[in-house]
This record gives sequence, C-alpha cells and structure tokens, in this order.
Amino acid sequence: MLQGLELPVDERLLVGLEGADDAGVFRLDAERALVQTVDFFPPMVDDPYRFGQIAAANAFSDVYAMGGHPLTAMNLVAFPIKCQDPEILRQILAGGLDKIAEAGAVLAGGHSVDDPEIKYGLSVTGEVHPDKIWRNQGALAGDILLLTKPLGNGILATALQADFVKEEEISQSLEWMLRLNVLPPESEGNCWRQWVRACTDVTGFGLFGHLAEMIADDRVGVRVELGHVPLLDRAEEFCSMGMFPEGGHRNRDHFGFRLLGEDLADPLLRDLLFDPQTSGGLLLAVDPAGAESVIRVFNAAETGCWPVGQFIDSDPGRIQLL
Repeated sequence: MLQGLELPVDERLLVGLEGADDAGVFRLDAERALVQTVDFFPPMVDDPYRFGQIAAANAFSDVYAMGGHPLTAMNLVAFPIKCQDPEILRQILAGGLDKIAEAGAVLAGGHSVDDPEIKYGLSVTGEVHPDKIWRNQGALAGDILLLTKPLGNGILATALQADFVKEEEISQSLEWMLRLNVLPPESEGNCWRQWVRACTDVTGFGLFGHLAEMIADDRVGVRVELGHVPLLDRAEEFCSMGMFPEGGHRNRDHFGFRLLGEDLADPLLRDLLFDPQTSGGLLLAVDPAGAESVIRVFNAAETGCWPVGQFIDSDPGRIQLL
C-alpha cells in the first residue's frame, strides 16, 4: 500500500520500513536510540483483565525483540461504550497497567474511540544502544535457533471461541501469553547478548512465517527439528480436530514455498508451526560458541529457552524440516 508514496528520509532513522523488523529505531545520539512500536487487536479470551494483560505483553515484545527495554506506553482503545458495561473496559485497562508496571515502563496517555468491536493494545517507546540493535536478519551458518515460548495459542484461542473448551481448562497454557519477553540481565561473568546475531518475536505469521523473514535475504538456510519445538498442552489435540485458525492457512499459503521436506514431516506438527501466535516467544539466532550460555541465562530467569534448529549454508532462503 505504501508503494509509490514518498516517504521522509532521515539518517537518524536506523531501522524503518525497508525490512520486516519488529520496530522502528531512531538514533538520538551516540549512546541512545528510541525503539518505537504499536500493536492492538480484538479479544481472544473472555476475561477482560487477562485480555488487557495479553495485549500489553504482546506490544512490549517488539521492543525486547530489538534488544531494547521499554520506557513509556500509550493506550489504544476501541470500545462500544453505549452498549457494553464500562467496567469491562476498566478491567482491560487494569490488565494493561499491570503489564506496563511489570515492564518497568510508565503510561504516558493514549487514545480511545467508540467502536462496535472491542480492541486494545499499546504504542510503546523503548531505548537501545545504537550499536546493540538486534535485527531479524543477520544469522550466520552454524548459528543455533532458540525459541523462548511454546507454540499453539492461536489454536487454543480458536477452540475457546468455538466453545470446545472453557478458559479455565486451558488456563495454564494461556499463562504463557501473559509472560513478558523480558531480557535476562547481564553480569560480569556472563555478557550473553554478545552471542545473539538476530532476533524476532513469534506473532501473527507463526514460527515458520517469522523464521522465513529471518532468512528472506537468501544468505543462509535453516534446519528445524520439529520434534524439538515446544507445544502448549492440548494444542495438538485441538489441531487434529480442525481447530486451525484462518490466519494459519494464510501463513501456509504465503510462506509455504520456503519449506523443504514438508512431505516427510508430520502434517499436524507442520501446521502447528504456521499457527499465528499472540504474545509469542522470541526467536533468536545465537553463535554456537555462546548458545549454552544463552540457554542457561534464560532458564535461570525462568523464561524458557529451547534449541529448535540451526542455520546452515546450504539451501539459502529455505527451511528444512527434520
């Protein structure tokens, strides 16, 4: 939609529209750059407070995926104020505030509209050192592919909306969406960030879609060990029942050409990796020399971290399924 439109150019814009990165980055000076992102969407769970938490956690993920930390947030709200109980909106905002506080950011304002469909999210501004920005491309052959959250919440949300399951029955799985992708702190003995070559967060395009963006420059390929990918409880069960979201079909149609070996892969597992995620985990390309150190740091912070594949120099731009 932006083709043919004249976009402003500024050398201080370090990351903009030229790629498919998670957020924009604007340099302030030699030591500081702003990370800016925005995201909002309709509810995928019934509990308004939990929805507010999930939407806020999802918005913060883009800042973390660039290697930054959040500073401020602004509410984005669409709500049918004349026909819905205002307490619902209050609970959504309370959930968002809960995550804003947990992220160590502050609420700086926001904007609301009277709209027939409820939507909520945040515009987030963060900070990163200009020399320490993570992009979604930059992986080298041999780098280890790490994932920090299990997959399948799009399928669970579809089952929930179809009344095949009650929210309390899958509460433990939904808790993963509430988790911020906060980056573990570094220490004198473990400067783990130096090992990260590329990063993105897994959201609407599913694992395969966002992984496709990581190799879209056709410099490296990647092998994914399907059996090593962590899945949420009951995700396989509901997927086998046909509870596969429409967004997953679109992801498969759009990114499926990058897959190699899909005829040998379990079709159920393959589809699960196209499942669009809400507030999914980080996907990191890590130097193999530091992979164990990175995994240890994430696990020590109780955020989860699973090695699920490796970048390779053969079949550049393609995803091999094993």
